[in-house]
Amino acid sequence: PMTRLLIKGGTVLTMAGSNHAEADVLIEDGWISEIAPGLRDRSAEVIDASEAIVMPGFVDAHRHLWRTIAKHLVDPAVVEGLAAHLEPDDVYASTLLGLVSSAAAGTTTLVDWCDVATSNAHLEAALQAHADAGLRTVFAPGSHAAQDAWQGALDRVATSGAEPLQTIAAGPPDPGAGGLDATADGIEHARELGIRSHVHVGAVDTDRGMVAEMGRRGLLGDDVTLVHCTRLDPADLDALAAAGSPVVLTPSTEMAKGLGMPPVQEFLDRDVAPGLGVDDESLAPGDVFAQMRATISLQHAMYFDLKLVGKAGLPNLMTTREVIRSATIDGARAVGLADRTGSLEPGKRGDVLVLRTDRPNIYPINDPVGAVVWGMDSSNLDTVLVAGDALVRDGEPVADVANVRDLAESALRRVGERSGLFQEAGA
Repeated sequence: PMTRLLIKGGTVLTMAGSNHAEADVLIEDGWISEIAPGLRDRSAEVIDASEAIVMPGFVDAHRHLWRTIAKHLVDPAVVEGLAAHLEPDDVYASTLLGLVSSAAAGTTTLVDWCDVATSNAHLEAALQAHADAGLRTVFAPGSHAAQDAWQGALDRVATSGAEPLQTIAAGPPDPGAGGLDATADGIEHARELGIRSHVHVGAVDTDRGMVAEMGRRGLLGDDVTLVHCTRLDPADLDALAAAGSPVVLTPSTEMAKGLGMPPVQEFLDRDVAPGLGVDDESLAPGDVFAQMRATISLQHAMYFDLKLVGKAGLPNLMTTREVIRSATIDGARAVGLADRTGSLEPGKRGDVLVLRTDRPNIYPINDPVGAVVWGMDSSNLDTVLVAGDALVRDGEPVADVANVRDLAESALRRVGERSGLFQEAGA
């Protein structure tokens, strides 16, 4: 039988043109079928959104989920050192924890750049966590190791028959780590398989000029997403804009780990709309609310610095409407899923947030978009849906959180015993 869900009476932010001060959203068998005021469907389950904002779920466009059990371990060397000590069960536990906690913070789509290991068992464990968590995900096996190992891992996963909510992408080696030839081999291999590539670039000074060279070699395009881009020359930025390569910023991590200043204004100047990601939680908040605020605050600070020193021809202040699009539809475009998610419109999947507006942290709502961007957090989440299925209901995760925590704690204990790294970190 067809499942029907009717979200009634909310302020609907569609990210697809017009918003609605009050409207209903009908989801049938996981697909949005209608958005209009006064919809009636007696056979539908009803969610009362009369004191709520209804909007698309957030897109976390770049994440390393295997690092979730290393939350807030500030020392990057400790976090990187964990990779060699994770067995498949540990990868499963850490990945599942990251996905469940992301859903609890309003993320419905997430890209997992999985560079922890290239064994079959590790990859299958990570993919199993993706299937069990119920989010819409892009699984991108990546490696800074030997190219043949990375390609072998990609081949195994690309032919493994992923779950319907899962998409496979490639994580070629960084140009600054393995050289541009290795990156080129990875992108060309991904194109042979008909899948996207997600490439770290620009987080180290040696990457300057790399993107322009990628453009000359035909390695850019709408199927190659570039992550970070913090230390690129203007010619690099011009090249990615001209080629239509999407970009993803992970502003909290980029600023906290010294990867360079997120080039928000440089993208805006070139009409490049970035997606946003968390990267990892070792030194960054794990939610997209925080990434929106970091992005818009950074651009505003830069604007006022220019104004203070009397610069002429100031840029426009980034608007809340621009940054909420980075967290939704622009992020979905950046990861190749805009045909399915990122906006609320008939024919798209029911990936939806219902955000409570009656909480004291946000009341009164003078501007719904401003309220989401500047004021809301995960405490405002009432409902999180992916393809019409609830991952959060009445503010509580549907997942067995106690079990997820137990799995993560066991993994943390095992990894700590094997590595000794947590004791060295003073954890």
